[in-house]
Amino acid sequence: MIKPLMKVLTLSALSAAILTGCNNSTNTALNGSITPEVKPIPVKFVVVTMFEIGEDTGDTAGEFQLWKERQHLDTKFEFANSYHDLYMNEETGVLGMVTGIGTSHSAGAAMALGMDPRFDLSHAYWLIAGIAGIDPEDASIGSAAWAEYLVDGDLAHEIDPREMPEDWETGYFARYTKKPYDPNKPVPTGEMLQLNPELTNWAFDLTKDMVLPDFESLDETRKLYVNHPNAQRKPFVLKGDQLAAMTFWHGEIMNEWANKWTDYWTEGKGEFVTSAMEDTGTFMSLSFLDNIGKVDKDRVMVLRTGSNYTMPPPGVTAAENLLAENEGYAGLEASLESAYVVGTKVMDTILTNWDVYKDKIPTSADIK
Repeated sequence: MIKPLMKVLTLSALSAAILTGCNNSTNTALNGSITPEVKPIPVKFVVVTMFEIGEDTGDTAGEFQLWKERQHLDTKFEFANSYHDLYMNEETGVLGMVTGIGTSHSAGAAMALGMDPRFDLSHAYWLIAGIAGIDPEDASIGSAAWAEYLVDGDLAHEIDPREMPEDWETGYFARYTKKPYDPNKPVPTGEMLQLNPELTNWAFDLTKDMVLPDFESLDETRKLYVNHPNAQRKPFVLKGDQLAAMTFWHGEIMNEWANKWTDYWTEGKGEFVTSAMEDTGTFMSLSFLDNIGKVDKDRVMVLRTGSNYTMPPPGVTAAENLLAENEGYAGLEASLESAYVVGTKVMDTILTNWDVYKDKIPTSADIK
């Protein structure tokens, strides 16, 4: 009877010592030695990318490579509980991550970083910067769109069109509703997320007049879209919302659905412009982390740049165009450059004025 009691007391004493040590900014090791608590590294700016093509440097660039090379993200932090190791410039306070493709990867990576005790992210700004399909009704490949609304293209009910009621235009409809685009829809629980509109407007106003990189090769693709004036423009900066879906869809009919689905969930306030896979997952995790004070969700920005169009030009079928895109996106290089030059304009402005923007989120009124 004595030995078990002594064991309980010993464990209780050890627990108390550890808790006391933590409260005193020290850690008590199992051998009784006292070590100083390691303070988390303050992060000012997180660049969130989704994929890299090969190596992180020195070969064909994916979304991460330009940031790593040009921002000197040279300090590596192993990140085994996620998709890709983290890299940071400890002098500037910029941290770069690669989440992996799809909402499951992005949500998990964002949550893993937010809970990582090595970093203090309480004042960090987040820039989700990636390529996307872009609606030729709104913009051209190489263009950069700042999103305020993130719409999920997966959370829904679905009936195969061959079995749906004859008076339905689609078999895809919102959960807890009775028909497609039912006005009696529930409050969104992940179907639509809204970013801080003041920060989004600031980012757009700061960058809207930028001249974006243009490539001669882009013109060959742009000129095919004879019925879409915006698709024929040189790359430009705009405001435009993002639809995230795990299925890589393509075609005029799907593009019409994306516009209607975005309009439906934003109640006409949003405008579908870019199609990707990850942003609702990333922002959902950041929202949960905001609930426990780990991050500030009002400091999140989403910048998507057009690497390809979401529908084919006249005279080309959706299948033909999608299969051609699988061989490479016409606007890949331009979209990566646009994401970097537009994103760094925002990042540099925040970092240069860190004494102000550490505690105050910028608004358009700050632009002189």
